[in-house]
Amino acid sequence: MSCKENYLEVLDKVKDDLKIAGRNPEECTLVAVSKTKPLELLKEAYDAGCRDFGENYVQELVDKIPQMPDDIRWHMIGHLQTNKVKYLIGKTYLIHSVDSVKLAKEIGKQSEKAGITTDILLEVNVAQEESKFGFTEKNIMDSVLEISKIPGVCVKGLMTSAPICDNPEENRTYFRKLKQLSIDIKKQNIDNVYMGFLSMGMSGDYEVALSEGSTFVRVGTAIFGERDYSKNI
Repeated sequence: MSCKENYLEVLDKVKDDLKIAGRNPEECTLVAVSKTKPLELLKEAYDAGCRDFGENYVQELVDKIPQMPDDIRWHMIGHLQTNKVKYLIGKTYLIHSVDSVKLAKEIGKQSEKAGITTDILLEVNVAQEESKFGFTEKNIMDSVLEISKIPGVCVKGLMTSAPICDNPEENRTYFRKLKQLSIDIKKQNIDNVYMGFLSMGMSGDYEVALSEGSTFVRVGTAIFGERDYSKNI
């Protein structure tokens, strides 16, 4: 199938899964993860109605923005180094992958310089995978309190990347934990912290994530096909 057909098929699945879960079809946004993909495929997805694209690499995101329509909402979903933050400010709808207080401070600093506020999600390594970045269940609450005081950023919710597995049900416990963390944080009524967004679920497990409350599913392979990692930036 074409990229356009793939996108529409995944979108239909997302809507169906939301209905099955008793949720409003508008409660979750499908983010097309377009890292390493050529502009032609992004334009195919755009023509199918996609307006939310996720990128993992700052340089690639910055390069693609001026070559695509202005009404796209760009999501930074990959690990973000502090020295790359200045290139990203003002260009994203949402940064999903804020994995340290240090990074949040740099985003705040650069946002203040630009006279804007940047919306962010805090990445939690719920599965405690050594290969992944993120806050832990133990330090997330203290970190939220510290980040809430940083000018120039606004915490909109949480994000996690669950392990790659053959059975998506294995990740349900991680999605459930992230949802509970967001509930616990929301109960604290912290200024400048809103728990309206949960970014969880990818090509292999987004159906499970939707049933556990995800508001952003990040789908790449099911839309664009396998990635060419030789193009990493």
